[in-house]
Amino acid sequence: MTARAPDLGPQARLVEIQVADDPAAWAAAGFQVDDAVVRVGDTVIRLTGATASPDRRGIRQAAIAGLAAERDEVEGLTLQVTTDRPDPPAADVDRTTPRHGNGVTGFDHLVVATPALDRTVAALAELGLACRRVRETTSYGSRMRQGFFRVGSVILEVVSDDSLPGVPPEKAPATWFGLALDVDDLDRTAELLGEGLGTIRAAVQDGRRIATIRHKTLSISVPIALMDHRGPGRRSDPGPAVGTEG
Repeated sequence: MTARAPDLGPQARLVEIQVADDPAAWAAAGFQVDDAVVRVGDTVIRLTGATASPDRRGIRQAAIAGLAAERDEVEGLTLQVTTDRPDPPAADVDRTTPRHGNGVTGFDHLVVATPALDRTVAALAELGLACRRVRETTSYGSRMRQGFFRVGSVILEVVSDDSLPGVPPEKAPATWFGLALDVDDLDRTAELLGEGLGTIRAAVQDGRRIATIRHKTLSISVPIALMDHRGPGRRSDPGPAVGTEG
């Protein structure tokens, strides 16, 4: 019997995400922005400025430390993967989430869309990330499969998405989709963002609520869902954390 490869995900760290947005847009959405950087837990969200081309907006790349191989690209994603061990922070380095005005307290999910879930799961396995679960659902109008991975304190959610019609799944790349962040209280966040926040509703996860930032209204190019722990929930299965409400 072949031994199962160890899952390096729990010891890894999502170091950085680069987003092609203006820092002022994130600041207007209640994020604490310092030198074009938003810190959420162990992860830096670096804002590189908006571009005139819509297809050059959104998440441009990410970096993960502590996996089994070095990569600059994975499944068509610009993903800087290193084998460097993500050491605990030095005494003079503070990785706690700063006080964001919108109530964000932590990083829950990073979401990737793929036309070929099994292929993407296999590619991530080569890096030392084990798929914790595959969930199948039709709750969102069409058949969807989701794979869940752990990257330190963050969940990497890979969602099947046939968004490139006419392109065979074996040739189409995976794409960055969005973020899901934890907040202390969605009601307070709604007071701050007003029309910039979508409807608060029960999340798939028990005891949680979710609402989506209307990112287009706020000139933010990446979908962002916000979740708190103040709702009854509907069921215990994990589900998509990022909606499409713009």
